[in-house]
Amino acid sequence: MRAIPSPRLGPWLTSLFQAISTRDEHAGFSTTLAIYIARQFMLSTLSMVLALTGLVSLFDFIDLLRRAATRPNVPASLIVKIAALHVPYYVIYVLPFGILLGGIVCFSRLTRSSELIVARAAGISAWQFLASPLACALLTGLLTTTGISALSSTMFRSAEMLDQTYLRTGGGPLTLNGGALWLRQSDDGLVPHGVAILHAQDVHLIDGALKVSGVSIFRLDDRDRLILRVEAPQGTLGDHRWILHGTSVLHPDHLPQQIGDMTLPSDLTVGRVQESFASPDTLSVFALPGFISLLERSGFPSIRHRLHFQSLLALPILAGTMALVSAGFSMRPTRRGGVARMLGSGIAAGFALFTISKVAEQFGESGALPPVLAAWAPTGAGLCLAVALLLHMEDG
Repeated sequence: MRAIPSPRLGPWLTSLFQAISTRDEHAGFSTTLAIYIARQFMLSTLSMVLALTGLVSLFDFIDLLRRAATRPNVPASLIVKIAALHVPYYVIYVLPFGILLGGIVCFSRLTRSSELIVARAAGISAWQFLASPLACALLTGLLTTTGISALSSTMFRSAEMLDQTYLRTGGGPLTLNGGALWLRQSDDGLVPHGVAILHAQDVHLIDGALKVSGVSIFRLDDRDRLILRVEAPQGTLGDHRWILHGTSVLHPDHLPQQIGDMTLPSDLTVGRVQESFASPDTLSVFALPGFISLLERSGFPSIRHRLHFQSLLALPILAGTMALVSAGFSMRPTRRGGVARMLGSGIAAGFALFTISKVAEQFGESGALPPVLAAWAPTGAGLCLAVALLLHMEDG
């Protein structure tokens, strides 16, 4: 027989205790209480995510105004548009911290109001109590990865184009003007099959067309043996093909042969070459695998894109981890004391995880760590911390 809560707890806690106590013994955790906790958690989390996004967007808007101060022909409406296009990107960026801070606010409020104490007195463990917030955090992360990331990539790409056009100087994402270009691509459309390695001494983006000069192409067979060498003073990247002018072909042990214009099939377009030099944030999680494969076939570095792809895959688990971390640092009963210190430790742990993730990201981009390890290591570290805290709170 369950004990009746004291009237000093108030009518709300009394009704809450009765709702829990009258649940079916074999039905598990009360659905009513689970919905209530999930609603409180989501309201706190969404409020914190919106607040953090607004704060970061404000600093971004101020930075855009500073950069536009030297360009009187740039209207204020354009600055507002660029800042607005950045908002979904910042939502993804601050989501783990929003969940951490929102969870701390939610669970500490439930602890102070004794609602958590009543639930624990009714025989509900911390793992049951956290089931609905954890599910909400995982679903929020999954929605962000599959939905918001696609919206963010489209809007971020538009913002980058406006930024490059009106606020920056240079050739845009393709900053190779006057530089060299190396490409490696499959030449399955030619016989014998193999690969083609293209080198251009000068690259220019003119009126949306990629112009190259001083072109050398080395065709290799499937055993990496040289088939022929192609030299051309000028060339253009068209629609999935290289168009070379004034071409000379050199076969092994043969004299050069002038053949004039030559067309070489390619997987690349001008847009894809530009995207390869743009930020990985301009690609959605669905477009990244195919684009990574294209980069690797073409000889472009794909570490940044693979790291970004793994980070998006890890985001739902990271969101759930942050929910557990927030619970571990904020569900301490007030009668034990040290609540403020625990809450401060939770916030410090969140920033420590952020620092670890950025350090791991730098190691991943430099090639010192595999992208999978660099993206998933902070999530794994946070999950171990959260589980240890909850085990100590529940059983220790």
